[in-house]
Amino acid sequence: MLLASAIVEAQQPTTADQAPTRDTSYIDAQGTAHVTRLVPVPKTISTEAQRRLSRAEPDQGPPQSLADRRKGTDAYTARARVEWSRLCPNQIAEDKMAGVPVRIVTPEGLSDANREKVLLNLHGGGFNSDSGSYTESIPIAGYSKIKVVAVLYRLAPEHAFPAAVDDSVAVYKELLKTYSPNHVVIYGTSAGAVLTAQVAARLKQLGLPLPAALGIFSGLGDFARHGDSEAIYSLRGFSGHLDPPEPETRDREYLAGADPRDPVLSPIFGDLHGLPPTLFITSGRDLLLSGTVNLHRAYLNAGVDARLVVFDALPHAFWYDSTLPEAIEANHMMADFFVQQLRK
Repeated sequence: MLLASAIVEAQQPTTADQAPTRDTSYIDAQGTAHVTRLVPVPKTISTEAQRRLSRAEPDQGPPQSLADRRKGTDAYTARARVEWSRLCPNQIAEDKMAGVPVRIVTPEGLSDANREKVLLNLHGGGFNSDSGSYTESIPIAGYSKIKVVAVLYRLAPEHAFPAAVDDSVAVYKELLKTYSPNHVVIYGTSAGAVLTAQVAARLKQLGLPLPAALGIFSGLGDFARHGDSEAIYSLRGFSGHLDPPEPETRDREYLAGADPRDPVLSPIFGDLHGLPPTLFITSGRDLLLSGTVNLHRAYLNAGVDARLVVFDALPHAFWYDSTLPEAIEANHMMADFFVQQLRK
C-alpha cells in the first residue's frame, strides 16, 4: 500500500498553493543552481503563442511508455498531415529507396525548374518514433515548391546507432543516382536535426559529395555533455515533467554503448571543415537550445557558413504547430534558405 500511495502522490501535479510566489536562488558548493523563477508570458510573441504557453501540463508522474508514445505520436501526426495539407496541398506517396522506406511529398505547383532538385528530410521523434515525416515535409515542400523525400529510418530501441545514420546515407546515395549533390539539401528537426549533423559527418568521412546545404532545427552535436537548457526546459518549455540531466542515462537506447565522443555520433568532436551552408533554428524555451547554439558555434569556428535564428520564448519544435504564426514564419525561413542555396 505504501508503494501504491507513493505512485499516486508522484502523479499529482504541483498546485497553485504549492507553487513559488517569488524568485529564489542558491548555488551549492559544486556550482549547481537551485532556483525558482516567475516568468511571465512575453508580449513579443503572437497571441496564439501566448495562449499555447498558458496551457497547463502536469509536472509530476511516471514516464510515458514507448508504446503509448508511439501511439500518441502516430495520432498527432495523422492530424497534422490534414492540417498542414490544408495550407500546403500536396501528393504523398510511400516508397522504398535502397531498401529503406521513404515518404515522398510532392507539392502542388511543382515547377519544371524544380524537378531536378530534392530535399531530404530526416524526421524528429526522439529516435524512437516518427513525429516529423509529415510535419517537417509538407510545409517545406509547399513553401519551397520542391519535392521532399522523408526517410523512415529504423528506430531505437530496436535499432540503435548507427542504424538511422546508415539508412539515411543509403537513401542519399540513391538520390545521387538521379540528382546532382548541389541540387540536394538535407535537413531535420530534433532527433532529425541531430541525425542531419551525423549524416553530414558520415558523408565527409566516406568522401562522398556533400549536399548543397543543411538545415539543423533544434538539435545537438554532443552526446557526451549536457548544456544548460536541458536542465531548465522540458519538451513544452517550462511546462511539464523534467528530471535533472544525467549523462549516463542520456538517449541510452539510441547510443546502446557507443562512445559518446564518436565523431559521427557527436560531430562536435570531429572535423567540421568544408561542410555546406547550414541554417540553425531554435527557440528561447527549447530544451535543445544549448545543443543547437553550441553546434552552430562549432560550425562557425570551422569556417562553415552557419546561420542561427532563435525565436523568443517558444518551446521545442514549435514550427510543427500550423496554428502558430511563428511556425509559418519559421517554415518559410527554412524553405527560403533551401531555395536560395539551390540556386547557386
